[in-house]
Order: sequence, then structure tokens, then C-alpha cells
Amino acid sequence: MEHNLKISEAELKTLLRRGAEALGVVLPEEAQLKFIEYLKELKAWNKKVNLTAIDEEREIVIRHFLDSLTPYAFLEGAGRLLDIGAGGGFPGIPLKIASPEMYVCLIDSVSKKVHFMRHIIRKLALIGIDAESVRAEDAGFIDKNRGGFDIVTSRAFTELKCFVEVALPYLRPGGRIVAIKGPTVAEETIALKDFPGITGIETHEVKIPFSMRETTIVVIKKAS
Repeated sequence: MEHNLKISEAELKTLLRRGAEALGVVLPEEAQLKFIEYLKELKAWNKKVNLTAIDEEREIVIRHFLDSLTPYAFLEGAGRLLDIGAGGGFPGIPLKIASPEMYVCLIDSVSKKVHFMRHIIRKLALIGIDAESVRAEDAGFIDKNRGGFDIVTSRAFTELKCFVEVALPYLRPGGRIVAIKGPTVAEETIALKDFPGITGIETHEVKIPFSMRETTIVVIKKAS
């Protein structure tokens, strides 16, 4: 099925390429085309599955795709990434497109959203990525994947302390939680003082290209 764009594909690709470059991400032509296809499918599925309240294509690129790439600089050396509460695939699928060599596991408790993510994985012919319909607290899933990831990420999944509690079992020793949060995260980081099993907390303000908005990337290292 063809999905028409309201602004040109060339304009969207330029927006993607320049925005990604501002975040330290080089998107070759093939990656840009995958993002365009992702955008078309997101808009089409959003008519029947509640994936996003954002409908304008330029805003989808900025507020979903580029925002999902804001943690890219903090993933160095990561071979395996778990995205908890991935919803429409954010940030895991954009990070996979930008880092095709990295294995990504997307999980969400809403099966309709998981069906969409699996559709996108097939549509974009992505290899080394899975989408699972499961809650992160599921004991069986934790046992199966305990210590299996270098990075656990999420985008505004839950309050930071709760996210750390959920994420830690999935990380290998020395692995990192990389959470995408809003600009007012200071109180949430204070609540992690003396939290067992972590060795440090870093916060980094990252400006979202072509936007007045900033995202806070919180990096928390699991003790070795």
C-alpha cells in the first residue's frame, strides 16, 4: 500500500540527515529510506492503533525519530540493547537503524503495539532485532534474559527509581541504564542516592535538533 506524504521525501530525508548529524549520527541513504518507510507505516497504523498523538510528518521526525537518537552517543561498545516499554518502537528501532550491528530487543505489554513493531521489523528487513509482548517485571522473562544486555533503555517509561529496579536484572555487570527523560529529572536522581547495585549516575542535557526542547539522558552504571 502506498502512503502519500504531505511534505516531500527529499525534505524529510534532509531533516533526518542534518538532525542526526547534529547528534553525532551518520545516516547513509539506505538508513534514511528506512526512516521514511517507518514514518509512512506509523501514520497508516496510527489510524487503527494508538501509537502516537503526533500526526504531522516533520514533528514525527523531530519528536520521535531524532528524539530517539539522543542516547546514541552513550551507547559506545554496546552489542545488545533492551528497550523497555517500546510502544511504537521508540527509541529502539531508530537506534537499530542507526547501529545495524547492534542486537535490539523491544518489549511492551500492549500486544497491538508489538504487532506494529514486528510489522516494521519485517517491512524494513531489519536483522538482529526482536519484539516481545511481555511486561519487564515478568519473572520468566527476567530469568531467561538475566545479565544478557549491555544497555537497557526507555523513553519516559516510568519514574527513574522504578525503572532502575526493573532494568538492573537484565544488565551484565558494568552494563548501563540509559534513560531518556524530560528536563526536570533532578528529584528522580536524588531518590537514587545509595541505591544498591549501581556505581554512578550521570545526567546529560541534549538539545533535540530543529526544536526548542531538550532531553535529559540519564546514564547509570551497574556495579561490576
